[in-house]
Amino acid sequence: MVSKIAIPLIFLAAVYLARTTIANGVKPSSSFIKSSCATVMYPALCEESLSPFAKTIQNSPAQLAHTALAVSLKQSQSTQDYLNKLKRFKGLKPGERSAVGDCLEIVSDSLDRVSKSMKELKNCERAKGQQFLWHMNNVQTWVSSALTDENTCTDGFGGRAMESRIKTSVRAQIANVAHVTSNALALVNNYAQKH
Repeated sequence: MVSKIAIPLIFLAAVYLARTTIANGVKPSSSFIKSSCATVMYPALCEESLSPFAKTIQNSPAQLAHTALAVSLKQSQSTQDYLNKLKRFKGLKPGERSAVGDCLEIVSDSLDRVSKSMKELKNCERAKGQQFLWHMNNVQTWVSSALTDENTCTDGFGGRAMESRIKTSVRAQIANVAHVTSNALALVNNYAQKH
């Protein structure tokens, strides 16, 4: 049994900690994002890309996973737009044009998988037991497949004949997409474990 004196002390301690946390510029949702991002492969990128959504995420592993997938989707769309523009660039060599076209197709497939994963993750939120596991397995499979696609995208730029600014630029774009997708997969996996 808690004494009558202990209850006000606990309350005051909680208020003090909340004010101190907020006064120091650390909001509970930001702390949640920071601690969650500490478990992924690219923690700084994770924090940077998800912190603007702290109000939406709050302390929800489901919302964190969904937002991470949304970040991956947005980055994939941006890369797809970049590759579409690059493919129309008149200064490309035939081998570069072919590699960009292949990469564009792969990024489009990846984008589709991440989009499907976001929809399927919504189904996870309403599901329980075996239904949850089935939907979550779909999400994990599709995001993992998208990540594999992104990592194979630059294979067409292999070899010394393809050493150029185009190759460097495409690899940088693809690496960014792969990094945010890797983070999203880790956060999806964390959500699955906590459910």
